[in-house]
Amino acid sequence: KPNVPRIVTMLIPKELIGAVIGPGGKVIQGIQEESGAVVSIDEIPEGGHIEVAAANKDSIDKALALINRIVELPEEGKVYTGKVKTIQDFGAFVEFMPNRDGLLHISEISWERVPDMASSGIKEGDELTVKLNDNQEYKARIIGTDATTDLALIKVEAKNLSPITVGSSDKLKLGEWVLAIGNPFSLTSTVTAGIVSAKARTLGAKAGSIESFIQTDAAINPGNSGGALVNAEGELVGINTMIMSQTGSYSGYGFAIPTSIMNKVIEDLKTYGTVQRALIGIRGTEVRNQIDAEKEQGRTPDYGTVNGIYVTEVTADGAAEEAGLRKGDVITAIDGKEIQKFGELQESIVNHRPGDKVKVTYLRDKKEHTVTLTLRNAQGTTTALKNLDTEAMGAALRPLTDKEKEELNLSSGLLITAIRDGKFKEAGLTKGLIIVKINDREMKTVEDFEDVVKQANLSSERVLWIRAKTLSGITRSFAVELSDPETKNSK
Repeated sequence: KPNVPRIVTMLIPKELIGAVIGPGGKVIQGIQEESGAVVSIDEIPEGGHIEVAAANKDSIDKALALINRIVELPEEGKVYTGKVKTIQDFGAFVEFMPNRDGLLHISEISWERVPDMASSGIKEGDELTVKLNDNQEYKARIIGTDATTDLALIKVEAKNLSPITVGSSDKLKLGEWVLAIGNPFSLTSTVTAGIVSAKARTLGAKAGSIESFIQTDAAINPGNSGGALVNAEGELVGINTMIMSQTGSYSGYGFAIPTSIMNKVIEDLKTYGTVQRALIGIRGTEVRNQIDAEKEQGRTPDYGTVNGIYVTEVTADGAAEEAGLRKGDVITAIDGKEIQKFGELQESIVNHRPGDKVKVTYLRDKKEHTVTLTLRNAQGTTTALKNLDTEAMGAALRPLTDKEKEELNLSSGLLITAIRDGKFKEAGLTKGLIIVKINDREMKTVEDFEDVVKQANLSSERVLWIRAKTLSGITRSFAVELSDPETKNSK
């Protein structure tokens, strides 16, 4: 171990060791790079022994905070009690083959356990090894990911795979029998049975996520995430994704992503490289929650219904504002389908793309109204977004060598080694420039660049603010607009 003034040690359950290490060691590597601490983990009879060492308290605290996003850590000096986060998710490879073209769907939750470290986690283009039930192994690569639904699409280099029939999660009935398939506790291809306990369940497990889960009492444990939830006919109806538990193991509450959401996400990733997220342009809460909140204030509200979505805010320049919806309206149906829970509203809208028209039924002063609105994306437009990378930007980049950093007195940077027609050239960037920061983020690797471009592309502003230096040391600034001219005008 390095000779450092501060070392923190702790124990965690053995089943959580893999989550801290991550696929190919990428999570623990990312924790070390992000925090500057040395993190080691060993399996001992009592569990997983984690040691965090650093020369300063800030690095220790940062490493512990990152690990704490995966497991709930004990106080320093105390033995881990086994308690985990209330919402605990686990990762495993998929057990089903929905397409003969070699495209698989897998749950991405385990890769998102330590957020904001995209350069260290699995990303588009990464290579994987997929092991099937018959022990055959195939190379695969990531086609695309969607953090809001915790789904990913991978391409397997194989032919003649046997697909499962994808069923309709919309047709599931409460009380219907379902089977959960996965690798709990490394027990390969385990099947458990249960019923559908609820639909359109929202948990608030991750800020900004799309949630409309199928709830089941089929036993789901560490290793089940990413596995199939099938109905009695053997049709895929969901992807097992998380459990609610005080112990980290099955306690009767499992949740799966419905195929109605999965189908749209996968189709977008195949077609566009990124998910086309449509927005109605409101914030809201379920009417029953609003009524309860009002009663706590001593009021007795009457909205003309006890079901639906109470609009608490209408987004400026959004689809709902354009259609005339206001704060205080109650949405009761989308395209004629009754909406009672927020999960039902999310599931209904998530299956549309920007530019689609939907018919919204709502109550205002207890009177029913219907309006047709055109959905928009987060950028406020109705056009499809495309995935952008170095090729789309028209530039070839590489990190500075140690010798170049020393000569230029820079700690990091990306050198533009070639440039062609594209957004960089349009903004005035040239070969030989050194990109130091983009949107206030230091550029150390090409992965840093791709990550910041992806974030900017999905933001409302869609601009890269680039700080660069010439080889002679002169500082230059550039603004690269990611929107096409026709896209900016599409409202």
